[in-house]
Amino acid sequence: MQHPSSQVVARLAASPRLTGLLCGGLLLMLAGLTTAQAAETERGDSAVPLTEVSVADSIAVEEVTSDEAIAARLRAILTATGWFAPVHVRVDSGVVFLSGEAQEQQQIAWAGNLARNAQGVVAVVNNVGFADSSPWDLSPTYQQLQGMAASTFRALPIALLAIALLLLAWLLAGLASRVTGHVLARRLRTPLLRDMVARASAAVVFILGLYIVLRIAGLTSLAVTVVGGTGLLGLAIGFAFRDIAENFLASILISMQRPFAVGDFIEVKGYRGFVQRVNTRATLIMTRDGNHVQIPNAIIYKNEIINFTANPHTRQEFTVGIAYGDTMATAQTAALEVLRQHPAVLNEPEPLVLVDELAASTVNLRVSYWVDTATYDARKVRSAVIRQVKNAFDLAGISMPSEAREVTFPEGVQVALTEPSAPTTTAPVPEEPVQTQASEAGGEAHLAEGGLKNNDDDIEKQARAARLPEGGDNLL
Repeated sequence: MQHPSSQVVARLAASPRLTGLLCGGLLLMLAGLTTAQAAETERGDSAVPLTEVSVADSIAVEEVTSDEAIAARLRAILTATGWFAPVHVRVDSGVVFLSGEAQEQQQIAWAGNLARNAQGVVAVVNNVGFADSSPWDLSPTYQQLQGMAASTFRALPIALLAIALLLLAWLLAGLASRVTGHVLARRLRTPLLRDMVARASAAVVFILGLYIVLRIAGLTSLAVTVVGGTGLLGLAIGFAFRDIAENFLASILISMQRPFAVGDFIEVKGYRGFVQRVNTRATLIMTRDGNHVQIPNAIIYKNEIINFTANPHTRQEFTVGIAYGDTMATAQTAALEVLRQHPAVLNEPEPLVLVDELAASTVNLRVSYWVDTATYDARKVRSAVIRQVKNAFDLAGISMPSEAREVTFPEGVQVALTEPSAPTTTAPVPEEPVQTQASEAGGEAHLAEGGLKNNDDDIEKQARAARLPEGGDNLL
């Protein structure tokens, strides 16, 4: 059996073209290896590190400056700057070799550009590196402080002018606030609105002065930001403190419209009381029980307000039932006579006694009358009128039965008949004398009613003696 290598040799011998191609490839490979080895040899002979190498645009052939002169000139210039310590300059055949240490990258680049522009230089090898500074070297910090001090002294005149203008703007803002308040004193009755407009005018003047100061200082973009950001800041604060802003605006509207005054008796959201004061957050009232109630101004403004003091005349009414066997006209006349004679009941509008309902066991009469609540207490007058109407019905023989009830006896009721006896008459029981006291209007009231006069003065005394739960100026 023939070896595979012998077979390959036999094929090459049989094909001259294949043999020629193979020989050519081998020759090209040998030529490439020889060229690569020559290049490696040339690179190995060069001892110059390629940190920064630059070549001149043109190389002079005649009148070439000596290497010593170039090196001396460059060494003198680099030493004069004081940026390089130490500095070494070597020139060989027009090639400049720089070495040493510098503090910044710009200084290293500047040294390379300087050497490149020297006459007679054909190439520059810049081996200047960064200086390793000691951690205890404070010279850079000292230089920065010197620069900051110099900048401060240069900016000192502008800073003094800006401070002077800012103080002037502050004074002008205060003057604008006082002038605006004085001008609006006779045109706006609301203290809160006057103060608010005055403060707004002062804010506009101060912001304008601040804008001028920033423009003088060269901070134009910041000035525009301040002016534009003032409105955005107000909008952001309004959204963040929506409830507070709502109550504040409601207080302004309440102080302008004045739906009530201090001392008025009002009802809002089921709370009844005398108005004590209105501040920027809430309205303070005192109930008849002597309790302070603070109602947010937004609730006051958005809900129904019942003012019992705005019209001092208040209508009162109650219902009384009489028996079906009594004459309704007689009962109406007796009740109406009581109303007409009562000193606390107004004659205009006239009092009325109307048949209101035919109930199960009574005929209900509705007694209606008007009271001057600025003088009398409506609750006390109601008590006195009901008491006197009941006495008038008793004297007129008008009964006031209770509600009828039907009782059913399933097994019946046994009734025993007796001999009729002689009729007996029962003497009417005399009514006990009523303890009364004369009121300031000349009428009569029961001692338990404490007089018919209202007790608003007592509530005011309680309010003056009480501690206010919340401070602030009264806007009413």
